[in-house]
Amino acid sequence: MKELIRTDKLSKYYGKNGSIKAVDKLDLKVYEGETFGLLGPNGAGKTTIIRMLSGIISPSNGTASVNGFDIVKQDIEVKRITGLLAESPGLYDKLSAYEFLEFMGALYEVPENILKQRIDHYLKIFALDGRQDYLLEGFSRGMKQKVLIAAAMVHDPAIIFLDEPTSALDPRAALTVKHLLKELSEDAGKTIFVSSHILPIIEELCDRIGIINEGKLITVGTVEEILTQAEKPTLEEAFIAMTGGVDKKELLAWREQGNGSA
Repeated sequence: MKELIRTDKLSKYYGKNGSIKAVDKLDLKVYEGETFGLLGPNGAGKTTIIRMLSGIISPSNGTASVNGFDIVKQDIEVKRITGLLAESPGLYDKLSAYEFLEFMGALYEVPENILKQRIDHYLKIFALDGRQDYLLEGFSRGMKQKVLIAAAMVHDPAIIFLDEPTSALDPRAALTVKHLLKELSEDAGKTIFVSSHILPIIEELCDRIGIINEGKLITVGTVEEILTQAEKPTLEEAFIAMTGGVDKKELLAWREQGNGSA
C-alpha cells in the first residue's frame, strides 16, 4: 500500500531548553485509504501531532511528509491537500453557515458550481439545510461542530485530519459523523487521521490504532494485535495497562460516549 503519511523521529519540545516533550521521536506510517486512529489521554500529544502533520506548527526535530510533501518546506502544499478539524477551531460568528462554507471553499479555489453542490450536500447530511442562512453566533456548540466538519471536507481533500471530532456532538450527530467517515474511507477512498480520548470512537472507526502517552508512541496495530500484545480482553483494559492508568472522568466519558452513540 502507498504511504501517505510518514514521520521520522518527529518531535515537538516546549519550555526552557526543550524540557517539555509534547511529542518525542515519533515514527509512524499511515497508508492510503485507511482510517488511522490516535488514542491517548488528554495532554498526551495528539493535538500537537495533528497540528504538525497539517502544517500548522513546525517540529522541533525530525521530519515528516504528507503525500510526498515535506511538512516544513512544503507546508502550503500540505494544507492544500488536507482537511483539518482542529480541537479548538475558530469561526466567523457574523457569517451564516452557508457563507462560512462558501468562504472556506473559496480559500481552496473550489469552482463555484461545484462548491454550491458540496455545501448543499453537507448541510443536508448534518440537518442544517433549514438553518443555512442563520448566523453562526446563534448556533449551539454541536451545530458549530457540524459546520466545522463540513468545512474540513468542502474542498474534497485526499487526507482529513480530525481532532476530537465528536466531542461537542449529541449521540445522533455523533452517529452521523461516524457513518460519514466510514463512507469517506470505504467509498471515496479518503485517508482519515482521527485523534480522540473517546475509546469507542477510535475502536469503531479505525483500521489501525496508535496509542500515545506523554508524547511517546507506545504501540501501533489493529485492535486484535494490540489486545494480543497487552494480553487483555478489551481495548479499554489494554489502553489502561499500556498507559499506566486513566483518569476516572475520562473513563466515564468513554463509556457515556460509547453508550450514547451506539
